[in-house]
Amino acid sequence: MAANQPKTDLIQPNAEHAYTVSRADLPLACPMPGMYLWNSHPRVYLPIEKTGQAKCPYCGAVYTLKEG
Repeated sequence: MAANQPKTDLIQPNAEHAYTVSRADLPLACPMPGMYLWNSHPRVYLPIEKTGQAKCPYCGAVYTLKEG
């Protein structure tokens, strides 16, 4: 990919309000590594392991841990 072409495979942060994540995504941080960062909030780590669900205090996105 040329340096002046934008990556199109990144997820828009805060575009959805619910995300399903797996144990491979832990430790969970919002915004997640596959998201554009330039228009998002500071990275915050979310404790999801105990309850299986976490909500970002910045953008309100809800993350659900997929079992299995």
